[in-house]
Amino acid sequence: MIDIDASVAEVMTQGFHIPPRPETLMRLQEISSSDDPSLADIAQVVAADVGLSSAILKTVNSPFYGLTRSITNIHQAVSLLGMESVNSLAASVELKRALTGNACISLERFWDNATDVANSMVYIGSRLKENFSLETLYTVGLFHDCGIPAMAIRYPDYRLTLIDANDSTEQTLSQIEEAKHGTNHSIIGYYIAASWHLPECLCELILQHHEADYLEHITGKEDQLVYAILKMAENIVDRTRRFRDAQDWQQLQHRVLDTMGLNVLEYSDIEEDLSELLS
Repeated sequence: MIDIDASVAEVMTQGFHIPPRPETLMRLQEISSSDDPSLADIAQVVAADVGLSSAILKTVNSPFYGLTRSITNIHQAVSLLGMESVNSLAASVELKRALTGNACISLERFWDNATDVANSMVYIGSRLKENFSLETLYTVGLFHDCGIPAMAIRYPDYRLTLIDANDSTEQTLSQIEEAKHGTNHSIIGYYIAASWHLPECLCELILQHHEADYLEHITGKEDQLVYAILKMAENIVDRTRRFRDAQDWQQLQHRVLDTMGLNVLEYSDIEEDLSELLS
């Protein structure tokens, strides 16, 4: 597992485009952590931001959530989802708006892929017996690779790094990043999430989402299950969009399925149904 000493944080993030925590997210977090938090106050903050309101309604009404009724206004959404879920969705939307700049990759294409993974995690979570916060899964899916846009803004040749990783059968993206740039997107993503005061468990998942030994000893803890759902979602998106397995799927698939309590046939059923939704 990666272990980061706080004393190297400034060195690791120097020169990177680490967006400040948005004011809307700060206000939502302040309300949620107050002595007397109010859903009405949360709804008022969200409703004041038309773009955020529209994005949250679009997300919760997507077919991936499988709601039985349409949510038509923010007060409904807040009442149904609760504070923590609304904060998670708000952070996801604000992240997409904040990480912009002169990048050497298509940020639009990056966010399209991240949204596919986030929606896929929500769908997979809804198919499992465990009681998940689907918005937490959505946030993990959207945030897990958020260091990549920061790397693409910071390094003009970062697109070549991604190409090298895509073609490599021996090295992971993180390993190639470390060799070429002295850091990797998981570390940068961790700092973005931590600086936005996102939950510690989410920050840790972002930091370790490329660690091959994360599922080596299955403990039954929720963080391992979320990690497994992420890996399954990434693979299904890659197979649907790019007609190939994700780079680490062959190495991880048995542990992923064991962690989720799925057999190969059950996995295939979910992949088939999810691929139709993604098409």
